[in-house]
Amino acid sequence: MSIMYKNRVYLASPFFFSYQKARIEKVVAALKQNPTIDPDGIYNPQEHQEESLEFGSRDWQDSVFNTDMRQVKRADVVVAITDYKYEEGNYEPDSGTIFEIGAAWAWHIPVIMVQFHPDNELNLMLARSHTAMFTGDKIAAGLAEYDFNNLPTHWTDMKVF
Repeated sequence: MSIMYKNRVYLASPFFFSYQKARIEKVVAALKQNPTIDPDGIYNPQEHQEESLEFGSRDWQDSVFNTDMRQVKRADVVVAITDYKYEEGNYEPDSGTIFEIGAAWAWHIPVIMVQFHPDNELNLMLARSHTAMFTGDKIAAGLAEYDFNNLPTHWTDMKVF
């Protein structure tokens, strides 16, 4: 019997509002059901905000940025939630999440994207930088069942511009 590898995940997502945190909870719950994911190896940046440093200070910025970039590079895979402020009528993804997607892609770290509101259009740079994408009501099952060890391609069904 072979031992299945359990992947470490960097979770790229905005976490500034309750609706964003609710999306994160759904994604983490689905990932923890996946046998190819280490449930204790999901790095959620909202849990690592350097509370000992003054929020917004230069030291805080340096620490959070450097820690997050180290964790992206250390991850086996980046799971990115591309919804941002949909509830407020802003359909563009969060710029920090986009930056982390770009860093992961440049470092040859697979990116799995999640979009809760698939009626949006997706920029072609994001559409072509992911290995797989799950949208809408396909997110929970998609993440719970996806083979993070073999990383099959699963292109978006969103309109791309």
